[in-house]
Amino acid sequence: MDKKEKQEPEVKTAPETPAPEKTESSAPAPEKTVPETPEEKLAKMEKALLEMEDKRLRLLAEMENQRKRAVKDMEAVRYNTLTDTLHPFFQVFDHFSMAVAATETTTNMQTLLEGMKMIRAEFDRAFSDLGVERIDATGKDFDPNTQEAMSQEASDTVPAGKVIRQWCYGYKMGDRLLKPANVVVSSGPAEKEEK
Repeated sequence: MDKKEKQEPEVKTAPETPAPEKTESSAPAPEKTVPETPEEKLAKMEKALLEMEDKRLRLLAEMENQRKRAVKDMEAVRYNTLTDTLHPFFQVFDHFSMAVAATETTTNMQTLLEGMKMIRAEFDRAFSDLGVERIDATGKDFDPNTQEAMSQEASDTVPAGKVIRQWCYGYKMGDRLLKPANVVVSSGPAEKEEK
């Protein structure tokens, strides 16, 4: 053999790449799901239906309780409003009753008239306490918004369109009309008949 030894040819191989390191995944591997049987699906739906029915019944009961509370509260408000409204008139009625009793024992008309005027003043005060204003239309221009014309009369002294007299007072509360005044309106001077 030669001094030169036969050298085997070098075989070149691809450089080795390191295998990827295994890291622990935070998500577990998906489990194989077993499809639900029809019986299981039915049982689940029945349970959900029962829960919804229970919730519906509870809501209905709560609504009924709220309705009853609202009715009770409205009755309390109505009662309190009535008592607050009637209270100012109790004294007026007591004084009126005393005036009626006085008519049986006295013949002094002046005293009775003074008593009636005092009672009317108490009525005015009671209405005022409730925020009710009396409408006195006598001698004023006719206003269809607050007055109701019961008739029309000719007058030589009261111009046409003015109220001659008032049969009944009207009443209002703030801007709201409670009752129109009943009035007689002037049609102006009477026309002279030609001969």
